[in-house]
Formats: sequence, C-alpha cells, structure tokens
Amino acid sequence: LVLSLAWLGPALGGEDEDEEVVEEQEKEKKEDEVLSDEIKEEDNVLVLHEHNFARALSEHQLLLVEFYAPWCGHCQQLAPAFAQAATELRNESSPARLGKVDATAQTALATEFGITSYPTLKLFRDGNRTHPLAYTGRMDSQGIVRWLQRRAGPSATLLQDTDTAAAFISSQDLVVVGFFKDLRGEAAQAFFEVAAEVLDLTFGVAEAAELFQAYGLSADTVCLFKKFDERQTNFPVDPARGLDPAELTRLLRVHSLQLVMEFTNETSNQIFSAKIPHHMLLFLNKSSPEQLSLRDGFRAAASSFRGEVLFVVVDVMGHGADVLPFFGMTAADAPTLRLVKMENNRKYQMEQDDFSDSAIRSFIQAVLDGKVKPHLLSAEPPEDWDTRPVKVLVGKTFEQVAFDETKNVFVKFYAPWCPHCQAMAAAWEELAERYKDREDIVIAEMDSTANELENITIHGFPTLHYFPAGPGRKMVEFKSTRDVETFSKFLENGGTLPEEPPVTKTPGNSTGQENPSVPGTGESRDEL
Repeated sequence: LVLSLAWLGPALGGEDEDEEVVEEQEKEKKEDEVLSDEIKEEDNVLVLHEHNFARALSEHQLLLVEFYAPWCGHCQQLAPAFAQAATELRNESSPARLGKVDATAQTALATEFGITSYPTLKLFRDGNRTHPLAYTGRMDSQGIVRWLQRRAGPSATLLQDTDTAAAFISSQDLVVVGFFKDLRGEAAQAFFEVAAEVLDLTFGVAEAAELFQAYGLSADTVCLFKKFDERQTNFPVDPARGLDPAELTRLLRVHSLQLVMEFTNETSNQIFSAKIPHHMLLFLNKSSPEQLSLRDGFRAAASSFRGEVLFVVVDVMGHGADVLPFFGMTAADAPTLRLVKMENNRKYQMEQDDFSDSAIRSFIQAVLDGKVKPHLLSAEPPEDWDTRPVKVLVGKTFEQVAFDETKNVFVKFYAPWCPHCQAMAAAWEELAERYKDREDIVIAEMDSTANELENITIHGFPTLHYFPAGPGRKMVEFKSTRDVETFSKFLENGGTLPEEPPVTKTPGNSTGQENPSVPGTGESRDEL
C-alpha cells in the first residue's frame, strides 16, 4: 500500500506537496503542544512533560507520577491498573491524582529525579519538587489507591473515649492502637509513619487518660488487638530508644499471624511476607482424624519460638500437595515434620519423627544451635548420565565431577518449569556438542529442584557456575549473555570474559534495563 501511494502521488497531481504541508502543520502543532503548560489526560492520568510539570505540582496536593519507557514491558503491564486507580481516585474526589512522564523523551525530568529503571513511581506532596517520596505499595490498582488514601487522610483513626475505642477494636479481626501521652511527640509520629506503610492493618490512636486506664497501660504503648490467640499484645515504647518504625513493623507482621498457620492459597502470601527466619512444617492428611490430633503437640511447642520460627500445618491432600516435590516427598510420607531455614532453603528433619511438644522443641533448638546437619535432596543418577554431550549431575555425584582437579566443569543449575532455562536449553546442548571431544572441559547440568548441595545455594534459575581445574575447590559464577559464542569465549579465556567496550545505555536510565524490583513482573531469572 505504501509503495502504491508513492507511485500514485505524482500522477494525481501535487499530492506530495499537500502531504508535506500537512506534515509540517502537524509537526508545528505538536511542538506547540509540548511547549505549552496545558495538562492533557489519558484515562484520567495526567500526561506530564517538562513544560507542564510545575503547573501539575502547583494544582494537585498529592501527585503520584510514573516515570516510564514506552518499550518497557513492566510499564505496559502496569498501565491498565494505573489508569483504573486514577479513575477510582477521581471518582471519589480524592486530593490525590496520578500522572505519567515518558522518561525516554523527557530526559531533563528523568535526570532531575534520578530515574534509573522503569517504571519508577514517586509521590509529590504540596508542590514540593525536591523531596518526592518513593512509592512502596503494591503494583495493582487497589494497592495504589490504598497507598494514596493513607497519605491523603490521617493514617490512624483518633479514638476519644472508651465506647469508640471498644467499637473500633471489635470492628475487625486485627487492629493496631497506639496509646501516646503526646500525639505530637516523636514516638507518635513514628507510629503514624508505620500506619501509612502497613496497608493491610487498620490503625487507631489514643491519648485520653481514661483509655490508658481502660486497657491497663501507664506509658506509651502500641497494642495489637486480635480475635484469636492472645487477645491483646503490647509493645511498650522504650523511653530511651523511642519507637523504631522498622522494628514495630516487624513485630506487627510477626504477631498478626496466628500462632500456627495453615498453608492455603489465602495465607501463603502472609506466611512468606512475614520474614520469619525459620518455618516448622507439619505435613498431614486432614482427612485422617488420627493425623489431625497431632496438631495439639505441634501447637504446644509453637509459643516458645514466636518470631524466630513460624509453625505451619500443610495438608498433603489439599493446597500443600503442590509443595511436596520441593521436599522430595509424596502424600504417603505424611505425617512428618520438616524445618526450613528460609535464607538458604536448607531443610532439616528428625532421625525419627516424634510429634510430642517436648521432642519438637528439642529438635528446633538443636537446629538453631547448629547441632543438626541439613537433609539434602538427591535424585538417583541416570544410567546414561555421562553418555550424552551434556552430563547429568545429581546431588550424590556432584562433588566427584565438579571438583575433579583435571577438568574444567561448566554447570547449569536449572528448574524444569523455568522458561528462561527452557529458552537457553538449545544453546547449552550446542555448547556441549562443540566441546564434547575436549578431555579437559565438561558441560553439565543439574535439576536444582530435585538435588541440593551442602555448600552451594542456588537462588535463581538458571544459575551457571564454572569450576576450574586444579586444587582449591574454586567456583566462578557466569553472569553475562547466555548464548553459545559468549559461553565459548568464557571457556576459552579460562573462566573470564575478555574486556569489551562498554554497552551504550538508554538516556535517562543508567542501567538500560527495566526495573527488576517491581513485584510480580519477573526479571531475567526466575526466583526460587
């Protein structure tokens, strides 16, 4: 069609000239638009650039701005939720508005606000241009709306008497109330800061003397009220150190969980976001009354380790069935116990399962004291593990192959379900084919979902490690482009890559990458 019009233009008498005039007029119109401070909207989102940015700040008390790149997949994924949030806020006449800046075109704004990845969201309050607040909420419409609502109004409800306090506390399963003698003091301000950030809890605040007396308090205290377990948990404010927002947030996360959680689709996010360093798991079949009765001893042991170990019941016939392969288990192994150290996914098990509360406490303490070795998974080595160009390693055979002092061993640690691993599979096979006749080079792979190593922790898939020949048990992680030629350069250069000219970076983005910290968007590696 384009070629046809190009040929027809001259024959139709002067079409080219008219098109040039129209194009020039359109160009001038766009230039006028850019130079104007007029603020246009797309789906209730303000379209901002360097000529209207100051006006937008002056007209809106709270302005959450997304700095984006048109090519950024994360930005494209966020766009519908961002527009929906903008519409909800406008419909409820909120003082908060949403805006967006194409940071690849508006490089002056990108530089001014230190934009190095996409999308980056910043909140501007009361026209202040110099100290925007980084967005810390969820990247969905509800998360954006709630985050801004907490900043548009008071983050905690003022409770003035015993009746309003009682009604507030009974209104939900979990509420947090800060009791402060001075609501303008530093401790109270730190409390309001926490209330603005922890969006899934409801916060109240009180300073009336009768409320201190009603709830048995004599000094500044933050109280967590629950309709389960212990009904009231007090966190007194240290008079010397004051109230640390990060520590209070951690305590609220820990104590807002039930003493013993059940692993379900609804609770899984709570379980993993609590950041409790160890998880003690009771695997059982809930359809068995005999196995259900084991929860009593499990629960009795839990209170001794609140905050250090999270106790979780996993139904092997329910939602927990999906996690069994991670432990090398089947439903037939229930009932059984496992303790997981969350920082490295090390798993520990009793020599013989004992479900009494005393035995569980003793086992956990022994693990915490470093007296128990982790239980490492290992598949059985395939009979043909070394007949193909890519050698197949398992936990039991890894040491003898990877640390063979006569070989340079390049290992891919992968997960069968990982799309990035699947995408590079052909390149890894081709690499192995290229080096299959080299006696000093071994190309291997290991399924890290079925095999674990004592001194090597795999945090993401795929992970590539190079084990050079010679003494010393050395290991080098490969972190460059995953293609055959780059792999070959790495191997031929003895486990390093030759120096190359620096990569040209995208203007306004010091990394040239999309934001790897956006929740739920996936990055260059699938995290475990």
